[in-house]
Amino acid sequence: MTGLDVLTCHILEVACLITDPQLNVLAQGPDLIINQPDHILDNMNTWCVEHHGQSGLTDACRKSKTSLQDAERSLMGFIKTYIPKGKCCIAGNSVYTDRLFLQRYMPLVDSHLHYRIVDVSTVKELCRRWNPQIYDQAPKKVLKHRALDDIRESIEELRYYRSAMFIKPDIEHLR
Repeated sequence: MTGLDVLTCHILEVACLITDPQLNVLAQGPDLIINQPDHILDNMNTWCVEHHGQSGLTDACRKSKTSLQDAERSLMGFIKTYIPKGKCCIAGNSVYTDRLFLQRYMPLVDSHLHYRIVDVSTVKELCRRWNPQIYDQAPKKVLKHRALDDIRESIEELRYYRSAMFIKPDIEHLR
């Protein structure tokens, strides 16, 4: 994204992985870079200018032939192949903002997703507060700030928290 303000900023890249409930990747969807005109790219916030410049995303957006509408159609086609309407949550780190951008710029994709969100950042924050020793051992992020890389890191991070924090209880003991 060119920033975090859904009213003034734009989507630069979209990607998707489908996982099962155990976080095994079942399918990799499209990883699409969206063409944005110079007047949009030239108005990115400072963080985006620096990081998207370093990653090559800004230049890739300038060269891309993929429109926002083409990206939405492609992503929607992939999602519909694997997920019935209303059955899949969006998941990842700080995905509430991503959801807002989908609502504004990719309403077909947004309307196909379940209304719930699985936010790995929330799990991470709870771990930091409740169990700092486990938090300190979490996998370190590479921070490439590219869509598919971020998704993969989020899955790996959630796998870690699942194994370290969400321990299966002894059901008999709980009764």
